[in-house]
Amino acid sequence: QVQLVESGGGLVQAGGTLRLSCAASGRTFSVNAMGWFRQAPGKEREFVAAINRSGGYTYYADSVKGRFTMSRDNANNAVYLQMNSLKPEDTAVYYCAARMMGPISTRVADFNSWGQGTQVTVSS
Repeated sequence: QVQLVESGGGLVQAGGTLRLSCAASGRTFSVNAMGWFRQAPGKEREFVAAINRSGGYTYYADSVKGRFTMSRDNANNAVYLQMNSLKPEDTAVYYCAARMMGPISTRVADFNSWGQGTQVTVSS
């Protein structure tokens, strides 16, 4: 089992920046891909970004491409999501997720462990 704890959420004005962090503990050596997802009120959880085991490959949803950057620090068992040029439509609870087997994925069902989420609110 892997435990994930997100931090860094908050309230920011449109055009602002936030940096989310996700700390992993437990069987971190088993983790392959990591991902960030988000869920707005009344909507399904959606893919935001993912990164492979080495951190050398990332993939982003079209809605955040060019504005968000995901990175990984394996030595410290952490992943990050740098969010720039934030928009009101980015408002959601952001979740960190870990996938034990297989390559990076955009599917919620492919990830085995989830954090509790951190709220990001972007005001217009």
